[in-house]
Amino acid sequence: MARIAGVNIPTNKRVEIALRYIHGIGPAKAREITDKIGIESHRRVADLTDAEVIQIRETIDADYLVEGDLRREVSMNIKRLMDLGCYRGLRHRKRLPVRGQRTHTNARTRKGPAKPIAGKKK
Repeated sequence: MARIAGVNIPTNKRVEIALRYIHGIGPAKAREITDKIGIESHRRVADLTDAEVIQIRETIDADYLVEGDLRREVSMNIKRLMDLGCYRGLRHRKRLPVRGQRTHTNARTRKGPAKPIAGKKK
């Protein structure tokens, strides 16, 4: 099992698919990494040599923000908005949807389970 950026990537999957298990790498970045290194798209992680795994690891470390560093940056951006007190920061602070969705009937994922209110039924 190959360990890249602190994540054990599955050995039986294709390299492009396995790289997506790393937080911060999606389909486009995975394809970009494999093209940059010169690994064919049909190759499996189990078929990679140690040198190729090291090459993937070095490419990701040098060019991409992934895992802990990315999570830290995102949380710092959210904290900055909350400290500023801007509208988006207030929505984050109240744990409400940030991007303009309606909250009258939906937004249960963000608001949590419905709390019953006495006398609400019409």
